[in-house]
Amino acid sequence: MDQTRLNESGEYAGRREALRLAEIELMRHREHVASLRRDLPAGAPVDDFVFEEGPSRLEDGDTPVTTVRLSQLFTSRERPLVIYHLMYGKAQTSPCPMCTMWVDGFNGVGHHLAQNVDFAVVAAADVATLRLHARARGWDRVRLLSCADSTFNFDLGAEDAAGNQDSTVSVFTLDPDGSPRHFYSTHPTMADDINQRGIDLLAPVWHVLDLTPQGRGDWYASLDYGA
Repeated sequence: MDQTRLNESGEYAGRREALRLAEIELMRHREHVASLRRDLPAGAPVDDFVFEEGPSRLEDGDTPVTTVRLSQLFTSRERPLVIYHLMYGKAQTSPCPMCTMWVDGFNGVGHHLAQNVDFAVVAAADVATLRLHARARGWDRVRLLSCADSTFNFDLGAEDAAGNQDSTVSVFTLDPDGSPRHFYSTHPTMADDINQRGIDLLAPVWHVLDLTPQGRGDWYASLDYGA
């Protein structure tokens, strides 16, 4: 299959075709992995954790901090709830640049996600600190919650006993009686020798870089790239 109308060399065309077939194989394997994920049995029931919330779009003091339970984050029992654990708070005294990059992306597609799932970002930092970071980033399409006073991050493997944070994605469902249940969590570390690739599929930046001759290299996100 021709990918362009350019006059490429025979060697290029042959190797590009081999790459196309490999890309198809990868796509089919991703579909297989996704089907394995969808077919997981019911996960463990979880506590109906309490979070603190305050809209990031408002100035401090404009509205009081409110509380919301995990079960109340579902808009219906048929919709899954996806939570991104932002590395910020406790031992993580400054926001993780990589997590921030991911949430920048989630914010951009938040209105699309809302058509299919309920979505929130949870961090161990207090509400005021989260508000400040959210305003600086322009986050206005993601629900931002603090779990500073609960064991939520610890129970989901996004925090250790010393308060160190780990970027994590967790998915929950709601039982018929309204009780939340864990469905799936994943972390960057996939094995002893794979410690930064476990949630790559959520970051389009990596996939764009992988299209280029130099690939992703050792590039790492920053909170500020300067002028």
